[in-house]
Amino acid sequence: MDGVKITPLKCIRNPKGDVYRILKAVDLEFDRFGEAYFSTIGRNRIKGWKKHEQMVLNIAVPVGEIKFVIYNENSQDFFSISLSKNNYKRLTISPGLWIAFKGMQENNMLVNIANIEHDPNESENVDLNTIDYEW
Repeated sequence: MDGVKITPLKCIRNPKGDVYRILKAVDLEFDRFGEAYFSTIGRNRIKGWKKHEQMVLNIAVPVGEIKFVIYNENSQDFFSISLSKNNYKRLTISPGLWIAFKGMQENNMLVNIANIEHDPNESENVDLNTIDYEW
């Protein structure tokens, strides 16, 4: 889908604790640093739909498993992917696309490194049933 990129990420195994990379300044998807945050979601809970007008999202899932669904209202296309330790990749989402996500395990956490700071005026939220998707 235009505006969505999946990048395989490296996990550095260490007997004292693994290191999960997400984004480096030399990566093509790195524009600038705005903010980084973690978000948790419980099993079978769904957050969304949300559309950013300016923010580029760079998401990875180091804990649990989360199913992401991206919707392009112009083409009416859906894209979905589940990310986890076993499918450790970076999901980069350009502005203008709707996103929702569902927790698949008991404890799930994502990290997002965004190119701008949070601004409630640059995004739009709608109820889950506004966009017709069969979860």
